[in-house]
Amino acid sequence: MKKLYILPFSFLLLTGGCAEKKITASNIPFDGFVLKGTAKGFADSTLLYLEDADNSKTNKPLDSAFVINERFELSGKIEEPSQQFILKTKDLSNYRFIWLENKSVSFEGEKGKFRDATVLGSVTENENNELNTLMLSVRRSQDSISNKLEEKGLTKIERAELNGKLQSLYQEEEQRYISFVRNNPASIVSAHLLEVFSSTWGRETTEELFGSFSEANKASKYGALISNYLRLNKDPKMGEQFADFTQETVDGKQVTLSDYKGKVVLLEFWASWCGPCRLENPNLVKTYNNYKDKGFEVVAISLDVKRDNWVKAIEKDGLTWVHVSELNGNKNTAALIYGINGIPDNFLIAKDGTIVGRNLRGEQLNERLAELLN
Repeated sequence: MKKLYILPFSFLLLTGGCAEKKITASNIPFDGFVLKGTAKGFADSTLLYLEDADNSKTNKPLDSAFVINERFELSGKIEEPSQQFILKTKDLSNYRFIWLENKSVSFEGEKGKFRDATVLGSVTENENNELNTLMLSVRRSQDSISNKLEEKGLTKIERAELNGKLQSLYQEEEQRYISFVRNNPASIVSAHLLEVFSSTWGRETTEELFGSFSEANKASKYGALISNYLRLNKDPKMGEQFADFTQETVDGKQVTLSDYKGKVVLLEFWASWCGPCRLENPNLVKTYNNYKDKGFEVVAISLDVKRDNWVKAIEKDGLTWVHVSELNGNKNTAALIYGINGIPDNFLIAKDGTIVGRNLRGEQLNERLAELLN
């Protein structure tokens, strides 16, 4: 079963519209930022949007501007010393992630090559470029092996060897990220990285790296999120007792996990946008129908951010078990408590509250339930 990993930064593209705003010299804040850019190859009146790269829930642009004579100008003010944005066309055919500070920044890009645009004037953007340079060789190697794996006629041995090399490269990529964070404790890019990967790297590594951060980084919005992860995370293991939490159902009822102690509970982490989750749902429906009258319950925690998508997926897939969510994506409290870094994922909890399985699917789950309930 393929798992979708939760990477809510430059790996996740944000979409949305906005009310168009005309930029003039009179409304450029003197203590904010001005982003002046060249956009070669774009037709006049092409709209460019500037959105907060971290705010996937509202998708509300900070500013927008028309391209006129291959030039544009955007402005605004940010509360943080530095903040990551996405500059994009409406259809996302062209986009570029940019770190901005409250100063003048220049942008030089070209249609079809927006991600390779040159950005000058932002110290944080320079730091991010250093990170990208550090990661370039390992990413190219990953792409090369991934392309080879797409070739036909590979033997099982050849495919296994390539997969082994790819996994080693993923591990090297992780170590390079960790090395960057460790060597740049005062960079907001490091704080951003650690916030994104905290549940992947685990509590011990996160605590160590966070402890070396500058006071400014600890006080940043990313620092606050990392602190929240460290406060909440229990990362319960096999053989340990479940960690309790309370969340809201679709109809607004407060549900606590311990309400179901005395039953065998599958704690299922999923989302409407998760393809592998949705593919597995028919199998879980069959399992649930077979065992629900024998003391089995599913408590599903959605990592959705949009209520309508969540509710429609429940109805369409015929999921009749308990559903809860905070509609805040991977910041879901239960996901932080249990150290979830990719979905689908689940924990099987016995009647006495002991965790007796993780990420069980299909026949593996059926066999374990048969042992516990028959």
